[in-house]
Amino acid sequence: MALTPEQAIIVEPNVKAEACVIWLHGLGDSGAGFAPVVPMLGLPQDHNVRFVFPHAPEQPVTINGGAVMRSWYDIKSMNLLDRADMSGVQESEAKVKLILQDQIESGIPAHRIVLAGFSQGGVLSLYTGLRYPEKLAGIMALSCYLPQGDTLPDGLNDANQHTAVLQHHGEQDPVVPISAGKMANQALLNAGYDAQWKNFPMPHSVLPQQLTEIGQWLSKQLL
Repeated sequence: MALTPEQAIIVEPNVKAEACVIWLHGLGDSGAGFAPVVPMLGLPQDHNVRFVFPHAPEQPVTINGGAVMRSWYDIKSMNLLDRADMSGVQESEAKVKLILQDQIESGIPAHRIVLAGFSQGGVLSLYTGLRYPEKLAGIMALSCYLPQGDTLPDGLNDANQHTAVLQHHGEQDPVVPISAGKMANQALLNAGYDAQWKNFPMPHSVLPQQLTEIGQWLSKQLL
């Protein structure tokens, strides 16, 4: 299943791709929202990492008055323990697993793939990565939370028990409170995951300094 331009933006390296980052956007955005950050990560000119920026499907979002926008799942309320529509999360997990399989079939093994995401996309990267049956190179979860608040997903797979997890969050985030990110981090640490946490002086966004650090982390996992 080769991805079409309608499904994702793909940024190829200058050499043959031997690793991959699948980066999931947030609510109301698209793959185009994060595709421009690749040159800002500071990776070597000859890096071999393919970046895949999928587009979420368009659907009504309850907290936005039912307005139709790109969304990985419906957000039912602002209650952290009951925010995510779990059936929608699972439907999008299935889509992400197909994208992972597409990369594996292209010749990039799972252990050379980082699953990343911002906000809603970060929720999905955590949920999918922790349940994925093959070892991944890393899981990156930016400005996000666990879909069930303070509880790790059902169906955790031991394959990624020791996979590096990177969590970043803004100290002034008005959309996803930093407490939600810390709640997720604590749940991961309590379960023995290798979850690295850092907060930044920012709202619900990313900073140039943060992108530099993300690039260094990606280099460690993939280069």
